[in-house]
Amino acid sequence: MNSVSIHNAHPANDVTATLAEHNISPTSQRLQIANVLLNEPMHLSADQLLEKLRHAGEKVSKATVYNTLKLFVERGLIRQINLDPERTVYDSRRATHHHFHEVDTGTLWDIDPDDVAFSRLPQLPDGMEIAGVEVIIRVARKVQ
Repeated sequence: MNSVSIHNAHPANDVTATLAEHNISPTSQRLQIANVLLNEPMHLSADQLLEKLRHAGEKVSKATVYNTLKLFVERGLIRQINLDPERTVYDSRRATHHHFHEVDTGTLWDIDPDDVAFSRLPQLPDGMEIAGVEVIIRVARKVQ
């Protein structure tokens, strides 16, 4: 099974090195999943990722996809975005950024962090510090 058959833009040694940088053992299935996610910035649900893998002829179980995504999130390789209680997507762009979320279709668009400004933040609870700020702006098509 060729772990780089999905995308040729990210050579196997680059993906292997990226996984190693995040202390992830490069199993063949992790390489398959990383090849899809790291080829270009994207937002995919676990089911969409599984569909892409299977469409490319890769043999990977749903449980493996979910376990691998969990590992990738824990190790900082990708970001998990919980859009609502029913929908979670995984973002392969690791740099700090925000999102527009089209509520009707679930589509996400990246927003550059320089395009979002805060005049103030609420006072933090005692003993706490900000670990990060993520903004999701929900949008819907205008009814004409």
